[in-house]
Amino acid sequence: MYFIEPGQGAEEALQARFPAGKPVVMLNLLRFRDRAHYQPGQTAEPCSGFEAFARYGAGVMPLIKSVGGERVWQGRQAAMLIGPQDKDWHLAVLVRYPSAGAFATMVQSDEYKAVSWHRTAALEDSRLIAMEEL
Repeated sequence: MYFIEPGQGAEEALQARFPAGKPVVMLNLLRFRDRAHYQPGQTAEPCSGFEAFARYGAGVMPLIKSVGGERVWQGRQAAMLIGPQDKDWHLAVLVRYPSAGAFATMVQSDEYKAVSWHRTAALEDSRLIAMEEL
């Protein structure tokens, strides 16, 4: 089963789990399509999934910063020691937000919606896991 967008009720559950002012670190596990899959009517030059995600990244980084967030780390999977051997994540990214509310404000903004279609076109599969710092 593949996952690209949040499931129903996921954003509400995030808000309930992380009260105002409590930081959240989002773990992004990403697998790219060989070729980006843009929908009819979306005008974008053909490219790889990785290149489409780079377009998304260029647009989303200023939005992350505008809500007080920061990219903490990113890298690629080198080996699967524990877990299914057929699951190969092309990129893992950790992004810290000052609160779940800051994350929600960003993803609900018109500016985010204006760039998020590149993410959708880029991804074959993904996981977005809200992490609580201890």
